[in-house]
Amino acid sequence: MANIPFTGSLKTEYENLFNTCLISPERLGAAEALIRSLLLHRTKYDNVAAALGIPWFFIAVIHNMESGQNFTRHLHNGDPLTGRTVRVPAGRPKNGTPPFTWEQSAADALTMKGLGAGTDWGLAGTLYQIERYNGWGYRLYHQHVLSPYLWSFSNHYISGKYVADGRWSDTAVSKQCGAAVLLRRMAENGQLEFVDQTAPGDSARPLINYSRSKSPDPTVVERVEALQRWLNTLPGIFIKVDGIPGERTSAACRRATGVYLPGDPRG
Repeated sequence: MANIPFTGSLKTEYENLFNTCLISPERLGAAEALIRSLLLHRTKYDNVAAALGIPWFFIAVIHNMESGQNFTRHLHNGDPLTGRTVRVPAGRPKNGTPPFTWEQSAADALTMKGLGAGTDWGLAGTLYQIERYNGWGYRLYHQHVLSPYLWSFSNHYISGKYVADGRWSDTAVSKQCGAAVLLRRMAENGQLEFVDQTAPGDSARPLINYSRSKSPDPTVVERVEALQRWLNTLPGIFIKVDGIPGERTSAACRRATGVYLPGDPRG
């Protein structure tokens, strides 16, 4: 399959999609459960990540997509570690004798893709490598559907997927949480940062008071949501648009303006 070059327009597309990504409310609990499980195994991801110069969270979400976080399966495609891979890419790892450790398999899967410290691990670069890992079939042959491998469980995906190798269905719906959606939620939770997302400069102090609950006044809620949407447009800030001016929103305000929301005990 042809490779898609990482152009400036593609970078802008990924950034816009990530910045406007809204996790479906009915799927939020499932996404949070997946993230909690990934964080339990962060040490294993960190060990491989440190050796190769790859962000731990990239490895984590790929592991979730390819093998449901199962450490007895190849990171390449979810085949058992008791033998070499059978499905595409078949015959991996080429070196060594099975059974393989998960770490051996992960290192092979990542290096065969040419991934390492020299890869662009900015926000858009990370999303590009996730889509590349899965393949360009959606982008090349079904451009009306954004890849569910990235965007399932969000406002960017409704239906359409490959139900088998080379077999497409417009009505099938992915039951997996997309990798970009997991990253978006982890960013909202403050559990990761992308290397190119630096703190924004000073701005005007927002006229919204800190609160851990939603105001009964719809006008106030609208102002809070508008603030949250604005904060989400700034580099390195990812928060849930929920109308609650709580700890995460206040912390984002401090990053953007230098001060917490009025009433925040940290200020």
